[in-house]
Amino acid sequence: MAWTVRSTQDVTYRVQQSESVFDPANDALASVAGLGRGSRRLVIVDRNVDRLYGEAIRAYFTAWTDTRPTFLVLEPDEAAKTSDALLLITRAAVRAGINRRSDPIVAIGGGVVTDLAGLAASLYRRGTPFVRIPTTLIGLVDASVGAKTAINFDGHKNRLGTYFPAAHTLLDRTLLTTLPARHIRNGLAEIIKMAVMKDAALFSLVEDEADALVTRRFDTPHAPEIIERSVTGMLEELEPNLWEHELKRLVDFGHTFSPVIEMHAAPELLHGEAVSIDMAFSCALAHENGLLGHEETLRVLRLLHRTGLPIRHAVCDLDLLRRGLDDATGHRDGHQHVPLPTGIGEATFVEDITTEDLKRAMAFLDAYAPGDDGRTPAAEGRTPAAEGRTPAAERHAPTASAALETVAP
Repeated sequence: MAWTVRSTQDVTYRVQQSESVFDPANDALASVAGLGRGSRRLVIVDRNVDRLYGEAIRAYFTAWTDTRPTFLVLEPDEAAKTSDALLLITRAAVRAGINRRSDPIVAIGGGVVTDLAGLAASLYRRGTPFVRIPTTLIGLVDASVGAKTAINFDGHKNRLGTYFPAAHTLLDRTLLTTLPARHIRNGLAEIIKMAVMKDAALFSLVEDEADALVTRRFDTPHAPEIIERSVTGMLEELEPNLWEHELKRLVDFGHTFSPVIEMHAAPELLHGEAVSIDMAFSCALAHENGLLGHEETLRVLRLLHRTGLPIRHAVCDLDLLRRGLDDATGHRDGHQHVPLPTGIGEATFVEDITTEDLKRAMAFLDAYAPGDDGRTPAAEGRTPAAEGRTPAAERHAPTASAALETVAP
């Protein structure tokens, strides 16, 4: 006797913009968190956010419910994404006495806290809904708009995790005003990622305001459109492939080598900084394999440099890059599936990167030292033709860039 069970899971979640979310006059958080008389809630906040907004957050809950929530304050750095922190959240959920379906966990903070809270929510009673309010730029445009949750394990980034999207995510751009400049740059890396892969107009917008976006904390004329285009582009890629059944993903640009770079350089590099180094190296790979033109390659490197993001790090030797590629290949089920740009806003996937390719890309970046014009004579003179390499068309078949069909969050 044998039985075959088939089932499908319908997933719907909402990402919406709302400013001043901790103002009691704004009912957005109260609505998505279901606050009211007798509400029992576990509110997870990262320490930096608690220092800046803790009083306002507590006042908001006091205004909207007659029951005092259970607050748990966590460290916001990558080293805190551990099983110990995960169990700390589950114990707090027990203390809070939250119901399985009607009492969503509320996560307020950067990507570390929202990742942790999401994983805990997915495991607690085999699934308890949660609501998230990202307070960093990288959270607004990347970490808090998808379905993935995770903790780090055994020296590997995000090795243990689940697919469990928040029922609701509120994006509040005004929270960026208190963010350090370095963390603005950290989030810009993920915006540049989407721009290089599929949105040339977004790339131009970031180019136009690169300096002001950092110094004015996204209080610029184009900032709302930049965030909207970035989130829309991300959701366009995620929605049809939420469970990653298809492992060729444009959103993996900058995420082939960066996991090992980030963990090996920890705690020195932020996630977006490691992604920036990966993007620079990936553009060099694309250039050296004849996929990306010389001027377009330098254009990406210049933008990373202008925003203050790194393109190199001392840990990035050939052995580490090879390890990163091998690890990514295992993560992609034995295929490299490396997304590389073929132009600004266009990309392909490459399957045959060799150690020699890695060496040539390293040499290209070694020759690049940005000055006023973002180049040096050494970098200026390096072209695939000069190196006698096989034209790109004979090695890789580019795929068309994804169409931009606006999806209202």
